[in-house]
Amino acid sequence: MFTKARLTLTGWYVLIIMAISIFFSIAEYRSSSAELERSFRRQVFRNTPFITPPVLPDFESSLVQEAERRIALELLLINLIILAGSSFAAYFLAGKTLKPIEIMVDEQKRFVADASHELRTPLTAMKTEIEVTLRDKKLDIKQAREQLNSNLEEVNKMQSLSNYLLSLSKYQDSKSHFEFTDTPILEIINDVAEKTRIVADKKHIGIIVEGENVTAQINPVSITELVNILLDNAVKYSHNDGKIIVKLRQENHLAVISVQDFGMGIKASDLPYIFNRFYRADSSRNKSHIDGYGLGLAIAKSITNLHNGEIQAESVVDTGSIFTVKLPLKMNRVNLRKISAIS
Repeated sequence: MFTKARLTLTGWYVLIIMAISIFFSIAEYRSSSAELERSFRRQVFRNTPFITPPVLPDFESSLVQEAERRIALELLLINLIILAGSSFAAYFLAGKTLKPIEIMVDEQKRFVADASHELRTPLTAMKTEIEVTLRDKKLDIKQAREQLNSNLEEVNKMQSLSNYLLSLSKYQDSKSHFEFTDTPILEIINDVAEKTRIVADKKHIGIIVEGENVTAQINPVSITELVNILLDNAVKYSHNDGKIIVKLRQENHLAVISVQDFGMGIKASDLPYIFNRFYRADSSRNKSHIDGYGLGLAIAKSITNLHNGEIQAESVVDTGSIFTVKLPLKMNRVNLRKISAIS
C-alpha cells in the first residue's frame, strides 16, 4: 500500500517541480530570444539610415535562430538533469513524508490486533462455559449460580479492558481538553494510598508515604489516575508481608514522585518496553499469575507526556522496582494555550 502511495507522491512532487522548471525555462527562452533579436537589430540600425526600418539580413537572422536553438537545447538539457535529480529527491522525500504515517498505521494495526486478542480470551472462556452448562441436563440452581458468577468475572475483565482503552484514547487524543490548576500533589498521593491500602491489606503490604508539600500546575484527575496505576502495580507485584514506599519531593523546578516496591522486579531486557501498550513482562514475573492487560503503564506515560514530564523505571529481579515521575511545577504558557485550543 505504502509503496504505491510513495510512487504516487513521488509523481506529484516531480510534476510540480517540472511544471515550475518548464515555466521558468519558457520565460528564460523568450527573454533570451528577445534580447538576442534586439541586440542584432541595434547593430543593424547603426548601419542603416534612420528612416529605414531595421530589418535583419538573412545571415544575421540565421545567427539568431542558431542561438535560439542552442538556448533551447541548453534549457532542455537542464530540465532533463532537473527531472533526473528531482525524481531521486522526490522519491526520498516521499519516503520521509510517509514514514510517520506508516508507523502510525502499523501501531494502529498492532493495537487492534492486541485489543482483539485480549477481548477474544474472555469471550472464548464465556462461550465455552455456557456451552458446557447448556449441555448439562442435570443443571441445578447452584450450578447455574456458579456459572453466572464465572461469567460475571469475565464481564468485569472486559469492562476493565474497555475502561483502560477509553482512558488511553482520552490521554492520547489531541482534541481532549484538560484543566490545569495549582494542586497540592501530596494530598492526591495520600488519598490514593488510603484507597489502595484496602487491597494491600489483603497481602499484608504496608504503604508508606513520605514527602513534602509540593504544589504544581497539574490536571488533578489524571495525576490521581497516574498515582493509582503506579500503586496498583506495586501492590500486584509485591510479595506478601512486604512494603511500598511513596516519596514526593521538589527538585529544582520539578515535582518528583517515586513509587518503590520490594517485589518481583523486572528484567533489564524488558525495561525499555514496559511503557508500550499491551506489553507485559511475564518472563520476569512468572512466579504467579497476575491479572492485567499491559495498558496501565502506557496510560501512565501518556499522562506524564500530557504534563510535559517524564517517567522512568529502575528494577532488579527479585529485589524490586522504582518508578519515578518528574512533573514541571508550572506548565509552559505556550503548551497551556495549545492544550486549551484543541478542545
